[in-house]
Amino acid sequence: MSISGEPKVWILLADRAGGNGQLISLAEALGWPYEPKTIAYNWLNRCPNILLGATLATVRESAASQLQPPWPEVVIGASRRSVPVARWIRKQSGGRTKLVHLLHAMAPLDLFDLVITTPQYRLPERPNVLHLSAALNRIDEDRLAAAAARWGPRLTHLPRPYVALFVGGNSATFRFDAATARRLGAAANARAASAGGALLVSTSPRTPADAADAAIAAITCPHFVYRWKAHDPENPYHAFLALADRFIVTADSASLLIEACLMGKPVEVFSWPMRRNPVLQAKEWVWRTFAPAGKAGGDGAGLMGRLVDWGLLKPPRDFAGLHRELQQRGLIASLGDTGADTPRQRLDDMERAVAAIRRLFGSRP
Repeated sequence: MSISGEPKVWILLADRAGGNGQLISLAEALGWPYEPKTIAYNWLNRCPNILLGATLATVRESAASQLQPPWPEVVIGASRRSVPVARWIRKQSGGRTKLVHLLHAMAPLDLFDLVITTPQYRLPERPNVLHLSAALNRIDEDRLAAAAARWGPRLTHLPRPYVALFVGGNSATFRFDAATARRLGAAANARAASAGGALLVSTSPRTPADAADAAIAAITCPHFVYRWKAHDPENPYHAFLALADRFIVTADSASLLIEACLMGKPVEVFSWPMRRNPVLQAKEWVWRTFAPAGKAGGDGAGLMGRLVDWGLLKPPRDFAGLHRELQQRGLIASLGDTGADTPRQRLDDMERAVAAIRRLFGSRP
C-alpha cells in the first residue's frame, strides 16, 4: 500500500500510443498512486503467451531492471506482450498483486482479476470480463482549453460551423487509397458546405501522401488543412477537438473516433470496404460460421469461445461491431445519415472501468 493507504498501481507501457494512452487515462481516473513502467521487448515476445508463462525473458535487460520491490497491489497492462511481465510481477509479490488487463490478452482469461475490453476484440462473456463500448482514451481538459485558446484566433476567418475531418489511413483491416480519399473529401466538403461552414482537416501518421492529396483536392469549401508531422508542437489536433461543432472520422481508427465522441457533439463515420485479404477473409468466415452467438465473442459455450477463453485463438478484429455499439448508444452515425444530429449520449465507460477496479479491493465506486 502507498503512504495514503491506497493501493499502489503500476502501468506497463510499451511503444503503442493507443494502448499507452488508455493505460495512462485509466490510471489517472482511478486516482490511486501509480508508476509508469516503460517495457522494451526483445524477439522472444513473439512466442505464444501460453508457452511463456510468468517471465521476463521477453524483456530487454535495461527495461527489466526497473521492476523491483516493493511490488504494487495492481498491475495494469494492455494487449498480448505485457501478459508474461504482469504474471511475473504477481509471482514475485507472492500472488498478492492483482492483474487488470486491457483490450485482448492471447492468454487464459482466468489468469486475470479483471479484463477490460471493447466490441472489436470479441472476447466471450465472463464474470471477470468487462465489456465497454469504446476505448478508454481521454484528453486532459486543460490541454484542450489551452489548444483552443492558441488556435481559435487563427481560425476566425473561417465561417461557422466548424466540421473537423480526422483522416486515418492504411491498417491491417483497411486500405486507404486515393480513390477512397477522394470520396471522403467530396462527402466531407458536401457536409460542411450544406451547413455554410468550414472544414478543419487533419491527417494522421498512417495517411498515405497520395491519399491526403486526393482528399484535399476534393475540398472546395472554406477549409484549413494540417498534414501530420512527427513531434510537431504546431499540431492543431487538440484545438480541432475543442473548437469543432461536429466531426467526421474515418472508420479505421478507434482512438480518433472515441476522442471525437468524448466531445459530446455529432460524430459521423466515413466507412469503406475492408481489405480483401484472403487470410483475413477466411478467418472472418470461420469465426462467423463457428463462433457462438452473443455479445462480443459470444457466451463461450462453443469450441471457438473456449479457444479464446484459453488464450489459443485471437478473433479477427470487428470494427463493425464497435461502430454498431456506438450507433446503438446514439454516439455516432454514418456520414450523411439523417440521424447524425440527434442528441448525443454521454460516454461513461471510464466510470464503469474505475468502478470495476475499485470493487476488486472492496472500495466503493
